[in-house]
Amino acid sequence: MTRAMDDQAVAARVLDHIANGTTDLGDGVWQEPVANYRSASRLTAEIETVMRRSPTPFCPSAALPEVGSYVAREAAGTPIVVVRGADGKARAFRNACRHRGMQVATGSGCARAFVCRYHGWTYNLEGRLRHIPHEEGFPGFDKDAHPLVPVTVSERLGLVFVTQDGPAADDDSLDGLARLIGPDQRLFNSVEREFEVNWKIFLEGFIEGYHIKSTHPESFLPYGFDNLNVIDLFGRHSRVTYPFQRIRKLAKVAPSDRRVEGLLTYVYHLFPNVLITVLSRHTNLVILEPLGVDRTRQITYTLTNGGGDDPDALAEAKRDAEFVGEVGLAEDRAVVQSIQRGLASGANDVFTFGRFESAIAHFHRTLTQALG
Repeated sequence: MTRAMDDQAVAARVLDHIANGTTDLGDGVWQEPVANYRSASRLTAEIETVMRRSPTPFCPSAALPEVGSYVAREAAGTPIVVVRGADGKARAFRNACRHRGMQVATGSGCARAFVCRYHGWTYNLEGRLRHIPHEEGFPGFDKDAHPLVPVTVSERLGLVFVTQDGPAADDDSLDGLARLIGPDQRLFNSVEREFEVNWKIFLEGFIEGYHIKSTHPESFLPYGFDNLNVIDLFGRHSRVTYPFQRIRKLAKVAPSDRRVEGLLTYVYHLFPNVLITVLSRHTNLVILEPLGVDRTRQITYTLTNGGGDDPDALAEAKRDAEFVGEVGLAEDRAVVQSIQRGLASGANDVFTFGRFESAIAHFHRTLTQALG
């Protein structure tokens, strides 16, 4: 497929599965060598060949709400800062002063300029070097030739994408999406955590519903279904639909009038290492940054599902996010960390992903092709 199904097509597919006791099935079985989760050289290739050359979401546009808003963090092992310029455009730079290499920004905030804390070299929001204290000590130095080093940035679908190295992968498969994060969605939380797990094992837990009954028997199962999913594969990306029991009421609604908000969860996987989870009242942008073969930094941005600055919409989003974060995601993290510890057992040469896990098979197939 070249694009994800629309909401009405998803609702029809879900209702058909409910009626027939079925689910979406992949074409076959994928076997992924366990060595690919443990190899340092494989991880280096994933970072350098794939992550740095793919247009990858760095943050939601909502994280840069005004001129001077910036976000600074490491992406694929590289310190990057993204900032909203005076012209309203998002720009991205390698986060290093052109004098002695110190990072010019940390965390997030709003600034009129970036000032290196080491010696005070100052760059404007467009990255140009504007001031050197005691400039006479650098005779012949050309400030215009030493801006912050830019990286490729684009902004679409409510996301800021960064491509660190060229040539960038040629991929227009996101063009078919109507939106991912809308202009009326407000960012209300962001958090970073580190986990002792390979980034791919972490990612796999998000994109299959085969585990719902055994992993989430009291949290998600009472509201959802066991092993009932709709899988969209579009380009290098995918989307898994997790319907709620209350979607059954759409059977009495004309197909063209069906609305799915609050009746299902969409989990988008944006290749290679980003997930967008659209839940009942909030949306998470989840970025998985590998720190080693057995360590991952998870960066999560949490937004309302609309409502603009309405306090009621914000309160509902916070309650929804608290339940999902404290219960469901905690259960998933416990599972993936146990898988990581099990790698050392030597029990498996491969992990086998069946026809219920087609989004994972698609991910590994795509990653293998990208590395090749």
